Amino acid sequence: MRQTASDKPDERPCDSTRRRLLFGASALPFVAGLGLTVPAGKAGASIKTSARIVIAGSGLAGIAVANRLARELDGASITIVDRKEVHNYQPGYTLVATGVWPVDKVIDRNSDLQPRGIEWVKEMVAEFDPDANAVVTDSGRRIGYDYLVVATGVHLDYSQIEGMDVDAIGRNGLTSVYPSSDAAVATWKAMDEFRRKGGKALMTLPATPIKCAGAPLKTTFMLVDRLRQAGTLASSEVSFHSALGVVFSVPKINDKVLADWAAQNVEVVFNSKLVGVDIAARRATLVTPDGQRVEEDYDFIHVVPPMRAPDAVKNSPLAWQEGNFAAGGWLEVDRQTLRHRRYPNVFGLGDINGTPRGKTAATVKKSVPMVTQNLIDVIAGREPSQLFDGYTSCPMILREGSAMLIEFDYDGKLTPSLPMIDPMQESYFAWVMKYRLLKPAYMAVAKGRV
Repeated sequence: MRQTASDKPDERPCDSTRRRLLFGASALPFVAGLGLTVPAGKAGASIKTSARIVIAGSGLAGIAVANRLARELDGASITIVDRKEVHNYQPGYTLVATGVWPVDKVIDRNSDLQPRGIEWVKEMVAEFDPDANAVVTDSGRRIGYDYLVVATGVHLDYSQIEGMDVDAIGRNGLTSVYPSSDAAVATWKAMDEFRRKGGKALMTLPATPIKCAGAPLKTTFMLVDRLRQAGTLASSEVSFHSALGVVFSVPKINDKVLADWAAQNVEVVFNSKLVGVDIAARRATLVTPDGQRVEEDYDFIHVVPPMRAPDAVKNSPLAWQEGNFAAGGWLEVDRQTLRHRRYPNVFGLGDINGTPRGKTAATVKKSVPMVTQNLIDVIAGREPSQLFDGYTSCPMILREGSAMLIEFDYDGKLTPSLPMIDPMQESYFAWVMKYRLLKPAYMAVAKGRV
């Protein structure tokens, strides 16, 4: 009898061919899937400087740039400002939420990742004052800097959804993979309950930029697969409500996903925005482009919240003042150098940047060494030498044991890093990348090793 995902989610059968593939692929965790072919840059030996550098945020971007700067600068004062002591491997949340991984695979400690010799201020930045070269923490502490790296991540704006209660995730069919590892666990609990009996599932996508734009799609594919495994797919209805006119920003991938979902009888409703949930009644409220409110009953719902910059960035001079990124308060950076367009001693990394694409761990991996070198260039009195192309990667899970490795740039052009992998074709290797190889690569990035 085949083991179900709820019995032992971290164990999967693997035939001899796949084992050989996995063994061979184990030598490749740092060369694919996260854009791990970035040149080392100019900085080889340590550079002497007394520069004061403040890093706002201790996610992957903040930790990784801190490790690189600590190694490449001699005498610099480096300060990380972030209260979070737990480091969450957020790319693994979809694996936890769909019963593939146990939760302990996505939890580490920030203290184990940070370089020695830095100052760690366990508070949050409440105010950015770039005109005075200072940040103010939520306790009122004022910290001056010569150079600033903003790596705060995004704000999950669940408040835009009436009736939404993050603490209720896992109950009454309410799920959301984004807020925390606990929410991912609760999402799997609800998904596991739903798949056993089937019913009506409602999946959502907001109109704002979001981190890991593939997560809502992966969750949908895996829900269908879990229903199929449980024998309840035929008696279930799965619909995907996108507040946009697409489900993915890269046209070729968008078309591929839509074709796959059509074959699986997943209904796609465009320009349908989730604005409210009645958790007790299991009822969602959606709005059409003409403002019409439509109510939909469900047995299972996956809520993807609108996202924006945290208030400290959004309400600061660092945010875009006009244009497409102004509404979300995203950091105003040059898309190639990731240097602030108006404050030349400020750089942005990760999800906070107001750029066309790039809210993924893969983007962080490729951009961290570039920003490190660009910051060193500025410290040395030079113009930034490294240019970023917007590289993004998404291992798109299609079902258990199969995925597509999608890599693309700012313009949505596919940029595969491995010639043997067709980004338009599903493969077991792409699944192995997601399941086995990307976490070790991520940790190497965090420690500044690649």
